[in-house]
Amino acid sequence: MPGTLFIVTAPSGAGKTTLVSGLLERDPLVRLSVSYTTRAPRTGEVNGQHYHFIDVQGFRALRDKGEFLEWAEVHSNYYGTSKRWLEEQIRAGRDILLEIDWQGAQQVRKVFPKAVGVFILPPSVEELERRLRGRGTDSEDVISRRVLGARGEMRHVAEFDYVIINENLPAAIEDLVAVVRASRLRYANQEARQPAFFHYLEQD
Repeated sequence: MPGTLFIVTAPSGAGKTTLVSGLLERDPLVRLSVSYTTRAPRTGEVNGQHYHFIDVQGFRALRDKGEFLEWAEVHSNYYGTSKRWLEEQIRAGRDILLEIDWQGAQQVRKVFPKAVGVFILPPSVEELERRLRGRGTDSEDVISRRVLGARGEMRHVAEFDYVIINENLPAAIEDLVAVVRASRLRYANQEARQPAFFHYLEQD
């Protein structure tokens, strides 16, 4: 049976990366789709594990060849998802998690309409700003732009199936784990796993 594609979206500073890491530690059946990006690696990020880091020229070449399922420019950096790899994984029955922005999520749903969308929200805009400032990596000007951009991103929350407010980290991780587990229990997925049994149940 085909796997399930999970789309996780959040404004910068909402804790998406931490939540996804928590999910991957608790559910080894979920694989992370590694996106391409032109932004510089952050401390601790490994090429090929967290992102495929690439220069702008290389990214545009892949884009022009149609290699990306979706791509977007966010905060002056490009991000894109490999179309071929993702389709191969889903066909092979693997559950894949894709971390993208709301624009990318709209593009992906056109190809994978059954994808499960999850939007991560901060408790408040004030808390979001505090977290961004707490990173100690961005200037005040960058932080202001990110907060302004986050306001626009969060207006698209209603386009997603599930919403997790990341106020308490352990609880938010468990919420994300619960979304994945519940999605596997949907009728269509259970029927696909045991077609003979469900066919028997449908007989008179």
